[in-house]
Amino acid sequence: MEKSQDNRRGFLGKLLIGGSSLVALPFLASTTKESTTDTKEEEETMEHPVKKVRALGFQWETRDPFLFCVHHEDKFPKGNEEMGPDPSYLQGRQMGQDFLLKDGFRMYHGQTVPGFPGHPHRGFETITVVREGLVDHADSTGAAGRYGNGDVQWMTAGKGVQHSEMFPLIHPDKENPLELFQIWLNLPKRSKMVEPYFKMLWSETIPIIEHKEGDVLQATIEVLAGKLAENAAPTAPPDSWASPDENEVAIYNIKLEPNGTYELPAASKGVNRTLYFYEGNDLVINEQFIPNYHAADVDETQALTLQAGAEVSKVLVLQGKPIDEPVVQHGPFVMNTRQEIQQAFEDYHSTKFGGWPWSRYDQVHDRDKGRFALHSDGTEEVKS
Repeated sequence: MEKSQDNRRGFLGKLLIGGSSLVALPFLASTTKESTTDTKEEEETMEHPVKKVRALGFQWETRDPFLFCVHHEDKFPKGNEEMGPDPSYLQGRQMGQDFLLKDGFRMYHGQTVPGFPGHPHRGFETITVVREGLVDHADSTGAAGRYGNGDVQWMTAGKGVQHSEMFPLIHPDKENPLELFQIWLNLPKRSKMVEPYFKMLWSETIPIIEHKEGDVLQATIEVLAGKLAENAAPTAPPDSWASPDENEVAIYNIKLEPNGTYELPAASKGVNRTLYFYEGNDLVINEQFIPNYHAADVDETQALTLQAGAEVSKVLVLQGKPIDEPVVQHGPFVMNTRQEIQQAFEDYHSTKFGGWPWSRYDQVHDRDKGRFALHSDGTEEVKS
């Protein structure tokens, strides 16, 4: 992948908790599209399914019910005793706000270990898809975890939670590369003040489809959320907009082999669907060329034939029925009115959303600890 696009990546959301201070995040408004009719007469003259193509920026523009998506890709070096990079790597960085790619990686808001120390959220969900590397989670409910290398964490912030997302460099004898997506999914008004909740979708439970023509592998599709044909991802958290099947929320990660093809089935009319071409040299959708690192908003009622060029191509698909409610966002809070945003700040400053039960805001777990999830009710999942 072309690494000159470093200014387009590496952004989980620039928000910083330092005492009670917050750095706000600009809101990218959602858009909706008009679906074509599905009558037999108009199918014969159906317009091309690709409706809009746009370059991907610092954060990826999404459509309702999603708020935004970001793609992190960092080539972290060997880890020191504190599971961070050697201090020699930290020279010349704007520590605490290190978002410019240097030596192949960023420290983000981390000072010793890269990542995002404790910060608050309200009114939406974070879906963190870790392609490579590990993430250490800790939050204000007492929950914690370590996950990665294909795992997905789905967190419902609801009425308010603080959490940290740190990237421990657990290997002292080799590099510690990290690649992940973080996707923000909105909550409908009725669910914005539910209790915080998080769920692990372990890699072992995520359906992987191998599409072949004869004996030749054409594409591999990970069903990270929702359904694809008879393949269903683990269920979403109970209060999520993705929980009812009729909302058709889905996240697919498609890897096309060189010159490989795959047909993505149509979704229902009224569902927003966008394809993000994030790796590869060529992608063609129904005979229309899509440049590298571009998104394509498509007609959800048409099946899509994807074809790769001479290199492997990777495409992230986000789709879902729009919530179609007012969205007011200020930094880490997403509500329906400005008054609710103001109330979110007041509640956070007065309660800290339950405080912080950990000894440090950049909480990391023992180097030798494997993948696990400790939930706020005390139950623990342990993976090899």
